[in-house]
Amino acid sequence: MKQLHAVPRKRLLTSALLLALSAPAAAQVVDENQDGQAGTATAAKPDAQTLDTVVVTGIRGSLTSSMNLKRDSQGVVDGIVAEDIGKFPDTNLAEALQRISGVSIDRSNGEGSRVTVRGVGPDFNLVLLNSRQMPTTTGGRAFEFGDLAAESISAVEVYKTSRASTPTGGLGATINIKTARPLDNPGLQANAAIKGIWDTSDDDLPSHLRGDTVTPEMSGIFSNTYADGRFGVALSASYQKRDSGSSSAFVAPGNGWRTFIDTPQPNGEGGGSALPLPGQPGSENITNRPGPNDVYSMPQSLGYSINAVRRERINGQLALQWAPTDDVTATLDYTYSENRVEQLRNDMSVWLNFTPGVSSWTPGSGSSPLIYDERYGGNSDFANGAGKSAVKRNLDSIGFNVDWQVNDSLRFDLDYHHSEAVSEPDSPYGTSSTLASAGFFRAGNIIDFSGDFPVLTMLLPAGVTAIDPAQMLVTGSVFRNDFQEAEIDQLQAGGQFQFENYSKLDFGVATTDYENRSAFTNVQLDTWGGATSADDYPDSVWPLQHMGSYFDGSGDPRFTDAFFAFNFDTVRQLAEDAWVNSGRGIREDYYASTDYSGTAVPGSTANRTAGDSRVREESRSFYVQWSNSFDWKLPVDVAVGVRYERTKVNASALQPAPASIDWVSANEFIIRYSGSEFRDLKGDYKYWLPNLDLAFHLTDDMKLRASYGETIGRPNWGDLNPALGVGGQARFDGGGGGAGNPALLPLESRNFDLSYEWYYGESSYLSVGYFHKKIDNFIARQVDRQTPFPDLHTPAGGAYWNEAIGAGGCASTDRPCIRDYILTTYDGQPGVDMTGTDANGMATGTISGLPGDPLLEFNIDQPVNNRADKLDGWELNIQHVFGESGFGLAANYTIVDSGLTYDNGRLGTQFAMTGLSDSANVVAFYEKGPWQVRTAYNWRDEFLSALGDGKGPNPIYVEAYGQLDVNVSYAITDNFVVSLEGINVTDETTRTHGRNSRQLYSYDQLGPRYMAGVRYKF
Repeated sequence: MKQLHAVPRKRLLTSALLLALSAPAAAQVVDENQDGQAGTATAAKPDAQTLDTVVVTGIRGSLTSSMNLKRDSQGVVDGIVAEDIGKFPDTNLAEALQRISGVSIDRSNGEGSRVTVRGVGPDFNLVLLNSRQMPTTTGGRAFEFGDLAAESISAVEVYKTSRASTPTGGLGATINIKTARPLDNPGLQANAAIKGIWDTSDDDLPSHLRGDTVTPEMSGIFSNTYADGRFGVALSASYQKRDSGSSSAFVAPGNGWRTFIDTPQPNGEGGGSALPLPGQPGSENITNRPGPNDVYSMPQSLGYSINAVRRERINGQLALQWAPTDDVTATLDYTYSENRVEQLRNDMSVWLNFTPGVSSWTPGSGSSPLIYDERYGGNSDFANGAGKSAVKRNLDSIGFNVDWQVNDSLRFDLDYHHSEAVSEPDSPYGTSSTLASAGFFRAGNIIDFSGDFPVLTMLLPAGVTAIDPAQMLVTGSVFRNDFQEAEIDQLQAGGQFQFENYSKLDFGVATTDYENRSAFTNVQLDTWGGATSADDYPDSVWPLQHMGSYFDGSGDPRFTDAFFAFNFDTVRQLAEDAWVNSGRGIREDYYASTDYSGTAVPGSTANRTAGDSRVREESRSFYVQWSNSFDWKLPVDVAVGVRYERTKVNASALQPAPASIDWVSANEFIIRYSGSEFRDLKGDYKYWLPNLDLAFHLTDDMKLRASYGETIGRPNWGDLNPALGVGGQARFDGGGGGAGNPALLPLESRNFDLSYEWYYGESSYLSVGYFHKKIDNFIARQVDRQTPFPDLHTPAGGAYWNEAIGAGGCASTDRPCIRDYILTTYDGQPGVDMTGTDANGMATGTISGLPGDPLLEFNIDQPVNNRADKLDGWELNIQHVFGESGFGLAANYTIVDSGLTYDNGRLGTQFAMTGLSDSANVVAFYEKGPWQVRTAYNWRDEFLSALGDGKGPNPIYVEAYGQLDVNVSYAITDNFVVSLEGINVTDETTRTHGRNSRQLYSYDQLGPRYMAGVRYKF
């Protein structure tokens, strides 16, 4: 069939009318978008005098092309196809992907950022760019879709079943992002677009946080072919600036909810009731007290913040193609992405002591307080903070591809790319900086957690009626630098041989070298009682604000919302000057170091930590796959293949080197460090991964698919980090710490899919699919007893210790007696330094471990492969176009179930999969004449997002969330279009909680976002 491209719209309409009038000689009619994605054809006698192809564009054309992609693919594949070059349906790829059944997204700053597919989280879905694996600097393996503009994207394919030719790593799905290629779109294709973005969330921020009311978004694409279609150039570029804001109430995950249980547990957790037991004094003030075996949690803090985000994103792509003959096509392409994100914050918070005088509780195990009342005898701090973070992420990718059709039976393909991604600080203060200030005029607080929004009532001392700027001063500070770098070199070679019986054999080999580096420095001043003096800060730098004015519906009269929203830069400079002038430190204590070796800074009194981890994965693979179509009572398509994957892991981390153990008091054993050292570990694994796809053509319009395949999902980079951290303190019986594990095996999944598809009308279809995954090697953390340092000796159990128990007559459990004997008997001997006596006459000083003493043992918490479980679910899809009315509908619903769930009423390590949730989408559209209208509603049910909150193994759930987006455009001419878009037009809020819905972690209010723009097609 002859295909026509770049045909002017008027000519198409005229030709179509003539074709309709000549019905007896009607030619074959095909639905096709302008990218050349063919649809279903109905046979008719050719007529050389009539048009061969009718092109259907717009929303309907895009949906039709996506339907045909699903219909014609091997296995279960869904996708999105651009209706026109440079016009992807959504401005954010993640937000476009969430319209696909089984795909749900995580949001960052109200915008789609990462995807979960069929309940499998972002780190275990592989994202490809033009079939190439891209490096990531997200801290894991998740691809950050917000870094890539949508304007140059021609299609996105979501492979939900495995195929031998697909690179490994996509446990849930493999997502291939395809960019425009000039030879796929012959002739001149060019357009330019500009939008104005009004993010309402930024409007009500304080002046020192507020950005521009309207920010620009610009994009353009140029594509043309030359030399009779033998050479092509495609160039695209985009720029977006977005200023946005949010308001948050939170119990900070890093210092969040501390979990208790009155009954001691086998692993040593629990015991020592935090609440008065029934019958004890104070128990009469507790309503619905948790039972003796119930897990319950108390908050460490409660805070509120106003946040501003400034983002600038630049994308550019260049593709050069040359086809010297009809059988050879060479492509050279380059992709560049830069995303700069600055975040500013002001907050107020109260810190708690786990000593409620009056409290009421939610029922059952996993309980938390509804009312939490703490009173203090004297003045406590009321914390007001400010933060500033600035990160720049870059992606550079250059690739070369040659496709050679040797003859009618044999084709070869060679592809190489080198890609680098970097995430680095974009501020002289570091990647993220926090400045804490306080006034010591809080006498207590009452917190009501019974509603979605927590209500704080802060109590002031007698005679004090308002917070006082004259008492405010800077307390502690944290300045941190994070640096991440990833680099991939990938070579793929493959081909296809077609046999005389029309069966095909696909084959290929690949080598992928992936290097990942993660480094940090942290400079922290722990002067939480006050760094210098309140006299160092004029009252004018503490402007009074009311937090309640930044939350809709927070007008509760009990809410004590007054705080000081100070300017970070101004107060940071005052704090630095005061710190230096006091003689207690140096200016570098108010910056984040870029020296990741942890080298001490002369004159610094800040607590400085650093780390530098490097992991290298070298993978080698090959695959073969045979496919054929034949009649077996009904037409059947079959594809069977296998992929072999071998991966070697080499990991190295620079970490502080423990030098000695000093026993400084009865229960304190201090770990002393000297310089840094590398820790090197390795891993190795190999897999045979088979796949089988069957497609039964029940009728011309109905298909039944069955697939089996095995896939792997590689461990996260953080889990492979070999660094071992043991802190600065231990006890007589050892210490504790954490480490990564480069020897981890990937998650392995055996997948079965069954799908029924009915293509019952033009652009309309219905499908029902069932999927089942059996996942092995699930990764969880486990504590093991180890002696990881061969020269780190402890005096506990050593020669002096044993003599004190023997000749000294001390009991083995009487550590004060043992210390006193060693210090008084061996003062001045190796490892013993007595400094005096305490008020009780006991010797004081330091006892150090010596060669020959026992090695210090540590309880090391590290990831291990453990447990297997299943995940299954259903996908329901319908797409319907209502004849020629212009109206259409696309809807889907996904149900996910798994045994990998969290038990909220139990302490300790648990095996649970994050991201599991049901989801649904409804897209309704109208497209006729110059009008295009689309409304899209996306809903995702509650899901588990994390297994720890900084206080221990506690779950964090994201509550169910639905969002409505609207897009309206009007074509003034065939080439000139104006548009209006609304994102989150119903102004939804997001909320996260812990073991029950009242155990708040965060309540975030964002706001609608509107975009008005114009687009011109040349």
